[in-house]
Amino acid sequence: MDWKEVLRRRLATPNTVTNRQLKLSGVRQDCEKKSEQELKDEEMDLFTKYYSEWKGGRKNTNEFYKMIPRFYYRLPAEDEVLLQKLREESRAVFLQRKSRELLDNEELQNLWFLLDKHQTPPMIGEEAMINYENFLKVGEKAGPKCKQFFTAKIFAKLLHTDSYGRISIMQFFNYVMRKVWLHQTRIGLSLYDVAGQGYLRESDLENYILELIPTLPQLDGLEKSFYSFYVCTAVRKFFFFLDPLRTGKIKIQDILACSFLDDLLELRDEELSKESQETNWFSAPSALRVYGQYLNLDKDHNGMLSKEELSRYGTATMTNVFLDRVFQECLTYDGEMDYKTYLDFVLALENRKEPAALQYIFKLLDIENKGYLNVFSLNYFFRGTQQFCLLQRDSGGYMAISGTTRK
Repeated sequence: MDWKEVLRRRLATPNTVTNRQLKLSGVRQDCEKKSEQELKDEEMDLFTKYYSEWKGGRKNTNEFYKMIPRFYYRLPAEDEVLLQKLREESRAVFLQRKSRELLDNEELQNLWFLLDKHQTPPMIGEEAMINYENFLKVGEKAGPKCKQFFTAKIFAKLLHTDSYGRISIMQFFNYVMRKVWLHQTRIGLSLYDVAGQGYLRESDLENYILELIPTLPQLDGLEKSFYSFYVCTAVRKFFFFLDPLRTGKIKIQDILACSFLDDLLELRDEELSKESQETNWFSAPSALRVYGQYLNLDKDHNGMLSKEELSRYGTATMTNVFLDRVFQECLTYDGEMDYKTYLDFVLALENRKEPAALQYIFKLLDIENKGYLNVFSLNYFFRGTQQFCLLQRDSGGYMAISGTTRK
């Protein structure tokens, strides 16, 4: 055989094997691809099967899940008039029912007679006392409305240092009166809660105080033309101290917990002393004083205060840098301050120990809005005070330093 032929056959043999191997490999890959697809299909079939079984199992337990009470109720939208009316009516019925559950004057008098009848001797001075046994007897005779007050917990709260283990009848009756008053006031405030979410907006509180004015004898002397300014003055104190984040709404619970409402309702006392009226922000003399100061500062009579006009506030000892910060941080209109903003300013300066007032003043001092006072901020105001003192000295005037007057 020719060597050329042998070489040609030898070279042809590997190519044949390679081609055959390639063909077998292609078949194997097709099989593998087919197997992967089959695996995916099988996996999907199993998933569908088990998911259907699980879903069917949930259907079998639907009766159990229906026992869970509903905890979220969507508020009706503005265009859902019928739902809004239904919600308002249901709230009114609920508040009426709560109001009927409270003790009226006749029931309170009956409670006082029962307590006085079951007092336990000996008396401490002129104060009548009652022990726990008689306390429970009164609870049984007083009626179902009083049942909530005759508990061991309340008796223990009012028990102090009596050697006979008794409580004061007067203290207990005052406790009941206070609770009834709180519930009555909460129901009264809730009637003005238009949103029904447990808070009052500024307009809601304005309506409440406006309708409360005729029931306060100490405000009988106010002219009706001054009512709007009085309401604004009263409402600002609530929002300045109870709405530090300026959300525009106050929780009814916060209104009841603070003493402002007590001060306002104190004006029902026809024999309120002059001293008490002067220290009460809500009294007629106090409201007229604040509004009178505002009018006196308003030299151009445009109903607003400029920085120059506000500089005459009090003893006219505020520095220019402080006044600049007031007008930078507070809400102004074309660089001038309205009456509401002025009320916040007055409340902050007259109540400098209160947290809300400190927050107000701190915001003015924090010129870089860092949340803290650094050397630069303190030096900035100190230099302003120093310049003010030098101007006062050069002009031969008087300046107020630390509450004293020096020349």
